[in-house]
Amino acid sequence: MVGNASENLYADDTLLSRLDRKLGKLEDAMSIASSFIILGLMFFGTINVIGRKVFSAPLWGYNDLVTLFMVAFSFLAISAMQRVGGHIRMELLVRRMRGRTMWIAEFIGVFLAISIMTVLTYYSYESVIRAIELGDSTIDRELATWPSKMWVPIAFAVLIARLFLQMWGYARLIIDPDAQPIAVPLMHSETELADKEIQDAFGDDDEEVHELKA
Repeated sequence: MVGNASENLYADDTLLSRLDRKLGKLEDAMSIASSFIILGLMFFGTINVIGRKVFSAPLWGYNDLVTLFMVAFSFLAISAMQRVGGHIRMELLVRRMRGRTMWIAEFIGVFLAISIMTVLTYYSYESVIRAIELGDSTIDRELATWPSKMWVPIAFAVLIARLFLQMWGYARLIIDPDAQPIAVPLMHSETELADKEIQDAFGDDDEEVHELKA
C-alpha cells in the first residue's frame, strides 16, 4: 500500500484543463482553511493547558469546540489530496498495468468512488438537516452541531466534482492513450516518490539531493 503520485502539471487551454485549474483554486483555499483551523486548535489547546495548569481556569467549551472544528479540518482537504494523488490505496495490480488497460482500471475506480461519495453526500446532508430540525447540540456546552456537520457534504460535493473531472480525464486517455494526461494524478515509482520527498525536504539543490542519495 503506497501513496499515489504527485500532481500532474500539464495544462492547456481545453475546457477540461480550465475546469481543473479553477477547481484547484477552490481546493487550495479549502486546504489553507484546514491548515489555519489546525494551527488555531494548536494555539487554543496551548492556551487551555496554560489556563488549566497556571490559573486553574480552562477555556470555556474547549472540548466541545475542538470536537466541532475537527470535522472541518478532517474533510476540507480531501479533494485536494485526490487531485494530487496524495491518498493511500492498493496499487499492486494497477502499478503493473500499462496504456489503455491502466486508464480503464483508473476510470472504473473513479466511477465507483463517485457512486460511493454520492451516497455519503446525500446522507451527510440529511444529517445536517436533522441536526437543524432537532436542535442537535454538544453534551457539555450545548453548542449547535449543524455548522460543523455542514462542512462534510460541502467537502464531499467538491470531491465529487474532482472525481468527475478525473473520470473525464481518464476517458480521454482510454480513447487516446498517447494523449497528454490532464486533470489526473500520475503514478510514480517508489524511487521517484523518494526523490520528490528529498527535494521537498532539502529544496531544489541538485548537489544536496545527489549527496544525500549517495
